[in-house]
Amino acid sequence: MSRRADFLAANRGIRVARPGFVLLANANGGKGQRAGITVTKKIGNAVVRNRMKRRFRALLRELLPEHGLADTDHVLIGRDNGVEREFARLREELVAALGRAREGKGDPPRGARGRKGGGKGRGGNRSAARPGGAGTT
Repeated sequence: MSRRADFLAANRGIRVARPGFVLLANANGGKGQRAGITVTKKIGNAVVRNRMKRRFRALLRELLPEHGLADTDHVLIGRDNGVEREFARLREELVAALGRAREGKGDPPRGARGRKGGGKGRGGNRSAARPGGAGTT
């Protein structure tokens, strides 16, 4: 996969988070088994990101034919812990994540994981109402 639209479409599918990566899996309408890898600049410099991508590429090459979903786009998003994790551990986690995706047991959608409501929320300048705050004289 190389087109941005394909990566965005995969984001609408099943999401399975693991310590070293997040797996996205979405049916692609008969285009076969495809894979994509993304590692953001938050992870590290180019050397670190490329090393992580090489490791993910090797894992996908090894595991997708047997454990991947047919006619599905698979996207691995690198996480901070993915660089230092042992390769065997990443392999186990990817097999487990692909199994969960095959069963349709993804993690909750991103919007559903946040706060359920309540809390301070967004408001105006609260410091003016506090004793000793900015609004006192």
